[in-house]
Amino acid sequence: MWPHHAETAHAAEIREFLEGRAPEPLAVLVVADGAGELIGFAELSIRAYAEGCHTDRVAYLEGWYVVPDARDRGVGRALIAAAEAWGRSQGCVEFASDAELTNDASAAAHQAVGFIEVGRVRCFRKDLS
Repeated sequence: MWPHHAETAHAAEIREFLEGRAPEPLAVLVVADGAGELIGFAELSIRAYAEGCHTDRVAYLEGWYVVPDARDRGVGRALIAAAEAWGRSQGCVEFASDAELTNDASAAAHQAVGFIEVGRVRCFRKDLS
């Protein structure tokens, strides 16, 4: 369901999750249409730190996707509501997420379901070999 990745790219991760061997995500919520086709998902974890949060146990939206034809019909909102309920059931009082700086559609979707932007980050890495 990630439109910019080959289906095989995540096959091993999906298999590990379904077999209970993946360290994260801790939970995956899915939505299917009336024909049983998957039209959206949310991947969830718990982080010890999230930008702008004040607690050390934060429910975190690691991934969130709704197929284009199902957008603007409440699917994403329903996934977020279920994700929030999951976070509460895990003892979390904060829920966080992120989006690429250039992903305006994701930022708008997050804001539409009540997220508040708390900062912008540019991440860097360097090989040490």
